[in-house]
Amino acid sequence: MSRPGTSTASGPASGTSRRGLLALGGAALAGTAAVGLAGCSDDDKPAKAAAPADRVPFYGTHQAGIATPAQDRLAFATYDLTVSGTVAENRAALRQLLQQWTAAAAAMTQGKTVPGDNDNPAAPPADTGEAYGLSPANLTITLGLGGSLFDKRFGLAGKRPAALADLPKLPPENLDPERSGGDLAIQACADDPIVAFHVIRNLARIGRGTVVMRWSQLGFGNATGNGGGKETPRNLMGFKDGTRNIPGDDTSLMDGHVWVGDETDQPWMRGGSYLVARRIRMRIEAWDRDFLQDQENVFGRAKYTGAPLTGAKETDQPDFAKKAAGGDPVIPADAHIRLAAHENNGGVRILRRGYSFTDGIVPATGELDAGLFFIAYQKDPRTQFIALQRKLGAHDALNEYIQHVGSGLFACPPGARAAGTGWAQELLA
Repeated sequence: MSRPGTSTASGPASGTSRRGLLALGGAALAGTAAVGLAGCSDDDKPAKAAAPADRVPFYGTHQAGIATPAQDRLAFATYDLTVSGTVAENRAALRQLLQQWTAAAAAMTQGKTVPGDNDNPAAPPADTGEAYGLSPANLTITLGLGGSLFDKRFGLAGKRPAALADLPKLPPENLDPERSGGDLAIQACADDPIVAFHVIRNLARIGRGTVVMRWSQLGFGNATGNGGGKETPRNLMGFKDGTRNIPGDDTSLMDGHVWVGDETDQPWMRGGSYLVARRIRMRIEAWDRDFLQDQENVFGRAKYTGAPLTGAKETDQPDFAKKAAGGDPVIPADAHIRLAAHENNGGVRILRRGYSFTDGIVPATGELDAGLFFIAYQKDPRTQFIALQRKLGAHDALNEYIQHVGSGLFACPPGARAAGTGWAQELLA
């Protein structure tokens, strides 16, 4: 981050989470990547600019953080609006908030401090300062709008997309309402956990008096494999996760499965996408007692190479028709890879962007509270995520070892096109 400047004033200071911010400890902070320090200067630019590779452009047709190759760390938060005025007053407050958030996000992704007064000794600085001097670490900030935003408070009911219909009950789930939903969602991804956390903290601060944080989640070890030339990471069950994910740089697949197009009933969503977030707790202790062959049958892949059980290499095409000597399929009928494969789902695909998490223990059992914070992007959750999860929930062998305990569905509008424009500008025009 550069030295604080004197840009245009930001909004009010910090909001308060109903649950409180999750502790910055344990694995969420372990292994912090080494980053270069930016020099200090008297203006809003670092004396030594960070390498261009450390920065992801903020403005564009689509929001960054969707097609962007997955970074190492995640800070995800949802917020509820606390407005209580007339529809016109509430909409004006929401418009102002999103304009302030857009300006702050644009600055933070380029390694600058949150705009506002950062030099007045008699007032709290506009920027909280924990990321001061750090590289932007490939930071991306992605905004989502929850279904609850489209109610009578803002007069937006007629602009709610049909694809933003509430998710039905999808086993295996036992959802905690305090870890689900929200009017707004922010996904901050970076290669440094402090840089990512700095985002959700400062946006809450800017929104004080307009929003409160509803729930948050820190994640680590990008479990997506959506491009960037990195080796496919492993989830906490020890298996490679994301081998057949949509590459974010494949324009044809992104247009076909991820970006909203002319098919939408709401023109303001063209160029956007729909985010499904699921906090999936893994029964780590039970999994660790299972024998290797059964673990591999559950996934349909070899644990160490990542190869499908019908192949030798991770990238080998699974042969779902191949039979073993006894006549049973080599890749079991209830294997996760078989049930999730686009070949077996009418071509349906989603862009996965998940992160592992560990949040201490479950008090009632003493077991680890750990698993996968699953994020998926798609054109229409009704025909993509919901259809896939119904099938997985009914038949997947993995269900013995997982449970969905948190959930959210959000419409991510197209990107802010240029400086001076704001998130969701067309929706609120």
